[in-house]
Amino acid sequence: MKLRTILKGNSVGSLLALWGIMFGVLGFVAIVYFYIYLPNVTNHGEIIKVPDLTGLTMEEATRRAEDFKLRVAVNDSAYAEDANPLAIIKQFPSANETVKKDRTIYVSINRATPPSLPMPDISEKGLINAEMILKSSELKRGRLMYEPDPFRDWVKEVLYNGRPILPGTRIPKGSVIDLVVGDGGGAADFVVGNLVGDNLKTAMLKLEGWNLHLGKVEIPDGVDTTGVVPFVFKQFPLPGDSVRIGYPIDLWIAPKGYKEPEAEDEETNN
Repeated sequence: MKLRTILKGNSVGSLLALWGIMFGVLGFVAIVYFYIYLPNVTNHGEIIKVPDLTGLTMEEATRRAEDFKLRVAVNDSAYAEDANPLAIIKQFPSANETVKKDRTIYVSINRATPPSLPMPDISEKGLINAEMILKSSELKRGRLMYEPDPFRDWVKEVLYNGRPILPGTRIPKGSVIDLVVGDGGGAADFVVGNLVGDNLKTAMLKLEGWNLHLGKVEIPDGVDTTGVVPFVFKQFPLPGDSVRIGYPIDLWIAPKGYKEPEAEDEETNN
C-alpha cells in the first residue's frame, strides 16, 4: 500500500524512490547477466593449456586435442626436410599457451613430397658464386670433383644423382648437387694405389687417406650383394695411374671371389 502510494505521489521523495527502484532492478539484472549468465555461456574460468601437437599426424593430433577438450583444423601445408611426411610442423596457438575449452588449434602439415624447383645455371662460374646460388635456391652442394683445367675452382660440370643436369630441369627442393671443378692445371701429382681385392669399406678408407673421392660404384647385372660384404674386383683409374688430388675413382664391386665373365672365358680357353 505504501509502495503504491509512493509511486503515485508527485513529491520529490516519490520521484527519488521511483529512480531508486529502477536502478536497483537494473543493477540486479546486470549482476545476473555478467556474473551468472555470461560466464556460463563463455566457459569463463575453464582455462586449458594447449598440448604440443608438432610431429603428430592429424589423426593422432585430433585424438590428443579431444583429450584436452580442444579441436584441430588444418590451416596450410609446408615442407620441412627434417619432419616426417604429413606430420604437423606448426600450430597456433603454440604449445603451453592457455585457451578456453572448445578452442580450435590451427596446424600446418608437412607435405608428403618436397616441392620442385628449376635447376639454376651454375656452370662456367666460380665455385664460391655457384655455392651461393645453390644456397639461395635451397639446394645443397655435394662432392667436389677436380679435373685438369687451368682455372682453379671453375665449375665445369654439374651433376645430380651422378648424372649431368641442365639448367631449368625441375628437381626436388633440398637436392644434393655435385660439382666438377678445375684443379688449376699442372701435371698429375698422385699415383693411384691398388683397391682390387679390398672390401668396399676398406677401399673407401684408403681413398680418404689418399685425398681422392669415391666416384661411381657399379654392380654387375645379375649379381646380388644383399647381406654380404662387397669386394672391389675392378677400379678406374687403374692402379699406378697418375691423377690430381681430389680425383674421383670408380669402383666395381661384387661378393668375394667374383670374376668377370670375360676373365672366366679366357681361363677356360687357356
